[in-house]
Amino acid sequence: MDAMLASLDPYTNYFSESQIEGWRYITEGKYNGIGADIRIIDGRPTIVAPFENAPAFNAGLKAGDQILEIDGQDTEGKTSEDVGAILKGYPGTEVKLKVKRPGEKKTIDLTLVRDEVNIPNVPYSDMISEDVGYIALTTFTRDAGRNVANALKDLKVEQPNLKGVVLDLRDNGGGLLAEAVNVVNVFVPKGELVVSTKGKVKDWNRSFKTLNAPVDDKVPLIVLINKGSASASEIVSGTIQDLDRGVLIGQRSYGKGLVQNTRDVGYNAKVKMTTAKYYIPSGRCIQAVEYHNGEPAQIPDEKRDQFKTRNGRIVLDGGGVKPDIVIDLDDETDILETLEENNIIFNYVTQWVLRNPELTELDNFHFEEWDDFVKYLEARNFDFDTETEKLLADLREKSVKSGYLSDGDFSDLEQRLIANKKSQLEAHKEIITDLIEKEIASRYKYEKGRIKLGLRNDIEIKKALELFHNPAQYQAILKGEQ
Repeated sequence: MDAMLASLDPYTNYFSESQIEGWRYITEGKYNGIGADIRIIDGRPTIVAPFENAPAFNAGLKAGDQILEIDGQDTEGKTSEDVGAILKGYPGTEVKLKVKRPGEKKTIDLTLVRDEVNIPNVPYSDMISEDVGYIALTTFTRDAGRNVANALKDLKVEQPNLKGVVLDLRDNGGGLLAEAVNVVNVFVPKGELVVSTKGKVKDWNRSFKTLNAPVDDKVPLIVLINKGSASASEIVSGTIQDLDRGVLIGQRSYGKGLVQNTRDVGYNAKVKMTTAKYYIPSGRCIQAVEYHNGEPAQIPDEKRDQFKTRNGRIVLDGGGVKPDIVIDLDDETDILETLEENNIIFNYVTQWVLRNPELTELDNFHFEEWDDFVKYLEARNFDFDTETEKLLADLREKSVKSGYLSDGDFSDLEQRLIANKKSQLEAHKEIITDLIEKEIASRYKYEKGRIKLGLRNDIEIKKALELFHNPAQYQAILKGEQ
């Protein structure tokens, strides 16, 4: 089955009966289980984030708790998929857990009752300045449009003289096409074409227009996107750009312009198949045409066809949606990848929380224990391989093998690289501190706290606020004058 699907496009998937809850979560934002984000850390399934008001949360499970046994089964060696399949089940059924909590010697035995877990697609919305509102949309599951509309209505009640709204679609991997249309409709008048689909079968050719009166089609709008913004996120951001309804800030989006339909295939299983490509109002398709290791490859602008927005601005097809204002972020370095892959910040914050059981004032919280974090890294012999080191190791192997150079010829260069690595940690102090602060916020105020605190040092948010307070520049971008 996997081989057959692999011969098709990267987005055609098979969902077995045991995976149906995962499919339900993708489409509906809900599933039956205990309600926790779980990751394998140090060989054991570990609670990364309990969802508020879900069974895990209500039972007192905390981030950092290690699950040693599930219904008497040892969890050592199990994958995240294995654990997820065991923990999911019918509402009302029980699951017994043996848990090891950091800082406690004795294990904890818990009995949880599975329930339907609802994951909000708008986890946070609020005013981020006196006159600018913010809405985070994390996925296009059911009611995404309604929830964005309600969030905007609440912001307008709080601030009747709203000067702008930020719609955050960063790392939103998409979801239901109909909800993308509904989200656009929050900001765009009734009767506007949002997306057309074209497939090999005539019945798959369809057009989708906004059907309702908007909540507000005049308030200045900025949409944030990045390389994790895909599919429905690209429909929304691309349509907003094509209609010159708002300004896009961030990085080029993922480049997934395909439509999938789901079919039952028996034995309670489903197949999600690609049936068409979608085209946004300017006529462009943002589907990436080149792939590398299953991921969309960056396509040079000169290889992409030109289209025009409503105001005549030039936009390009293929390879995602390019923002009007591109912000380059230094968030993909070797040191940051190593910190994430090895759960360094997560584990450090788990220890930090043990020493700080309460955090009374989140808004004014600043992490000021950098030296303690550095000592934590040193105690665990933290190291990372830079791309330069990898290239040097390859060059060394080939040079020594061919007899051009000896091992000793590389020693001085290696020592310089080691010294440089130490300075890299300090060079990334600001971004690492921000990651630590967001992780700490999530332990006390959960996802809302993580998002709220993260906005404080967000470069793209700062740029959005700057643009909202310069209406002339905002309008100039939409008119193609900048």
